[in-house]
Amino acid sequence: MSTRPEILFPLFAALETLGGIGPKTAKSLETLGITLPRDLLFWLPTAGIDRKFRASVTEVQAGDMATVEVEVGAHRPGRTRSAPYRVEVRDALSTFELVFFHASSRWLTQQLPEGAKRVISGKVEHFEGRVQIVHPDFILPPHEADHIPDFEPVYRLTAGVTGRTMIKGIGDALSRLPMLQEWIDPELKAREHWPDWHLAMSAAHTPAGPDDLSAQNPVRRRLAYDEFFAHQLTLALARAQVRRAKGRVSIGTGQLRDKVLAALPYKPTAAQTRAIGEIEQDLGAGLRMNRLLQGDVGAGKTLVALMSLLIAVEAGGQGVMMAPTEILARQHLEGIRAMAEVAGVVVEILTGRDKSAERRRKLAALKSGDIQILIGTHAVFQKDVEFQDLRLAVVDEQHRFGVAQRMQLGEKGQASDVLVMTATPIPRSLALAQYGDMDVSVLDEKPPGRKPIQTVLVSDNRLDEVVERLRRAISDGAQAYWVCPLVEESEVMDMTAAEERFKHLRAALGEGVVGLVHGQMPVSEKDAAMADFVAGRTRLLVSTTVIEVGVDVPAASIMVIERAEHFGLAQLHQLRGRVGRGEAASTCLLLYHAPLTATGEKRLSVMRDTEDGFVISEADLEMRGAGDVLGTAQSGLPRFWVADLEHQAGLMAVAQKDARLLLQQDPELTSPRGHAARVLLWLMRQDEAIRLISVG
Repeated sequence: MSTRPEILFPLFAALETLGGIGPKTAKSLETLGITLPRDLLFWLPTAGIDRKFRASVTEVQAGDMATVEVEVGAHRPGRTRSAPYRVEVRDALSTFELVFFHASSRWLTQQLPEGAKRVISGKVEHFEGRVQIVHPDFILPPHEADHIPDFEPVYRLTAGVTGRTMIKGIGDALSRLPMLQEWIDPELKAREHWPDWHLAMSAAHTPAGPDDLSAQNPVRRRLAYDEFFAHQLTLALARAQVRRAKGRVSIGTGQLRDKVLAALPYKPTAAQTRAIGEIEQDLGAGLRMNRLLQGDVGAGKTLVALMSLLIAVEAGGQGVMMAPTEILARQHLEGIRAMAEVAGVVVEILTGRDKSAERRRKLAALKSGDIQILIGTHAVFQKDVEFQDLRLAVVDEQHRFGVAQRMQLGEKGQASDVLVMTATPIPRSLALAQYGDMDVSVLDEKPPGRKPIQTVLVSDNRLDEVVERLRRAISDGAQAYWVCPLVEESEVMDMTAAEERFKHLRAALGEGVVGLVHGQMPVSEKDAAMADFVAGRTRLLVSTTVIEVGVDVPAASIMVIERAEHFGLAQLHQLRGRVGRGEAASTCLLLYHAPLTATGEKRLSVMRDTEDGFVISEADLEMRGAGDVLGTAQSGLPRFWVADLEHQAGLMAVAQKDARLLLQQDPELTSPRGHAARVLLWLMRQDEAIRLISVG
C-alpha cells in the first residue's frame, strides 16, 4: 500500500476546508507546525477552565471563573468613551457589576436588556471592595446556556489564532473522525483499559476535569502509545531492512585479542566481557550488525571497541573508528595504538589536516590493506577513501552523526557492521526513541582501579579557602582543572569570565603555574596550552567547557566548577569525569552562588550523592525534559505531538517489543492487524516506514 488509504483523505485535506479557518489563520497555524486537519486532532488541550454552573459569584475566590444566571439591572455608561461602562446584575445571592471598556452602548443594551435574565461566565475580580466580572467570556439567554462547557479545554495558541478559532477548527476536524481498524495488540488494549482510537480522540478534546489532562489518563496513554508504536514500527522496519541486507560473517581466531589481553595490567570487567561477547556474536552471525555501546564516563568503551576491531582484523578485514573532533580522534589513536602494536596490528589516523602527499600515501596503504585499523574524523566519508575490505565501523559519540551518515559509512564496506559508542548515559526511554533500530550493550560497571571521586558543594563566598587549598595541593604535586561559566564579561549575567579568573589565579598561585583554554582562542594556542598541561608544565588549567568531552590527563585529580548551578546535570557529570583517571584520590568542588533555586539545589545534590551516569540521566530527564537532555536541535528525536517521554517512558519499551513482535509474525504487514498498522503509519506521517514497506 504505497498510496494513502482513502479513509484518511478527510484528515489530510487543506486546513482551509475546516470551519472558521481562512488562508490567514492557516498561515498562523503553520507556525505551530499545524498544516492539516490531522495535526489539529493531535493538538491536545494543555489546560482547562472550570465553568461549572454556580448559584452565585460569592461561591468562588477572586481570580476564579464563575458561570451564574443573573437578572440585568441598571446600565451606567462611562462619562467618556474610554471610561468603563458598568452594568449592575443580580444572581441568586448577591449583586455585582459587569465592566466593559471601549464598548458600544448600543451593542450592550441589545445583549443585556434591563430586567432580562442572562447566563454569564467569566473571571471574578474584587476591585475597591466591589465584586466584578470584566468582559465576560459568555453572555447568553438561559435557553442557550448549554453552549457553555462545564470544563472548557485550553489550547496552546499563536499570534493570529484565538481560543474560539482553535476550538471551532478542532470541532470540525473531530466531525471527520474515521472508524479505523485496531492496530494495538488486543490483550494489551484490554489490560490497559484503552478506548478505541476515535473514542479516545474525541474524549481527549472534551475533558471533564483536570484529571483528564494528565499524562497518566487512559485516553492520553492510548494516544501516546499510538505515537510510540508508529515510531518503533518505523525503526523496526529499518532494522529489518538492515538485517535483510546480506551481512558478512566475521569470525575471529582470538589470537590478536589474546595478545592484547595478556599485556593488560588489569582484567576486563564482567560488563566489558559481556559486551565483547554480544558484538562477537553479531559479527559472526552474517546479519548486518547495528549495535549501540552505551557506557558511562570511564567505563572502558575503548577496550571494547578495540577488541571488536581486532575481530574484524582477525577475520582478514579492516576496521575504522570515527570521532567527532580531531582532538578525540588523536586521543583514540594514543589509546589504541599502544595496545594494537602489542598484537602487531597497523593503526593509522586520517584527518582533514593530512597534506596531499601524506594523504595519498595513507589512502594507498588503506586500499592495499596495509592499514588494518583507521582512526579518523568525518574526513573518512570522502569519496577517495577506499578500503581493501572494511568489516567494522565504530562511531564515537553518536549524537553528532545522523542515521544517514551511519548508512553512508556502511556503504564504504560491502556490508560492514556498525558499532556506535556513546559516553552520554541516556535514560532508557530516550535511548529507545533515538536508537530503537539498534541493539544495545550497556557498560554499567567501572574498571578496577578507577577510584571514586569525592564531590563537595562549596558556596562561592569561600573562594579564598578554595584557592588556598589548591595552592597546597599543587605544591604537593597535584594537577587541577578550574572550569568557568562564560568567556566574555557580560553585564546581564555577573559570571566571572575565564580571562578574569585566570588573571586572579595566576596572581595568587604564581606565573607559569596556571594555563588558560577557551573557545575563542586560535586552535594552535589551545593545543599548546593543552600540551603544557598534559606534560605537567602547568599545574592548573583554567578553561570553559571545551574540556568537557574526552580530554584525558590521568595526573589531574581536582576539578573545580564555578557557578555549578548554571550547568546541566549531563554536563556536570561529563566534566567531573575528567578527573579520577589516575592513581591519586580525586575531588570535584561544585562552587555555587547562594541562594540556590529549588532546581539548582536538587541538581547539585544529585551530583553529590551519585556517580552513576544512568541515575544522573534519569534525574536530568525528570528535571529538564527530553528535548533538552538530548539537545533537540541535533538530537534526532522524533517530534511527538501527544506522547510525553518524561512521564510515559514505560510505554516506549512496550511499543518497541510489540513492534518487533508484529514484524516477526507478519513481516509484510498483510494480516488484518498488519493492515491496520499500515494505516497508523500513514496517519502518523511515517513516510520513511511506508517507503520501506513498499521497497520490501
